[in-house]
Amino acid sequence: MTQTPYSTPGYRSSGTSMWGAYLLGAVFVFAGFFVLGNVVLATLISAIVLGVVLLIAGISEVIQAFSAPHWRGLFLRLLIGVLYAVGGLMLVMDPLASSLLLTFAFGIALIASGIVRLFQAYQYWEWFGWLLLLSGVVGILAGAVILAKWPVSGLTVLGFLVGADLILHGAWWLALGWRLHREPSLSRVEPS
Repeated sequence: MTQTPYSTPGYRSSGTSMWGAYLLGAVFVFAGFFVLGNVVLATLISAIVLGVVLLIAGISEVIQAFSAPHWRGLFLRLLIGVLYAVGGLMLVMDPLASSLLLTFAFGIALIASGIVRLFQAYQYWEWFGWLLLLSGVVGILAGAVILAKWPVSGLTVLGFLVGADLILHGAWWLALGWRLHREPSLSRVEPS
């Protein structure tokens, strides 16, 4: 009887890849150092990229509204498209002022992401969960500081805290990759 790939020792049908963990960790750490290198520039670039995406989405919505085979909801779809496009133009035209609103939204997102990582830390405790717990706490604190100091926190505090958060989260992924490298049997088992 021949063995299928599913019964071959070392075959991983689920779980986390060592190289995937290393790669993701390196990306997070690199992104963190990039953000720390120029926090204002990173925030402005983010605002411009988001503005371009919203502008394209708005124009696409307007085009789709007119090309739909039925006209039901035309006004609402046009309104949504125009609002997306106007929001995108505002971000592109004045990324500095628009980034204040993004800073507020990002503070909320950091808190939500930190809370999720707190729950994940428990699930992944045996796989350097303490580092994920630390990353979650830093995310929550970063979001809280941003919201507490908003709008004065503006661009520099946001970039610094986001950079530190990315580096810590990346460090957890690198530690997980190291653990998977040392104990290859872990990559075949999904954590409970």
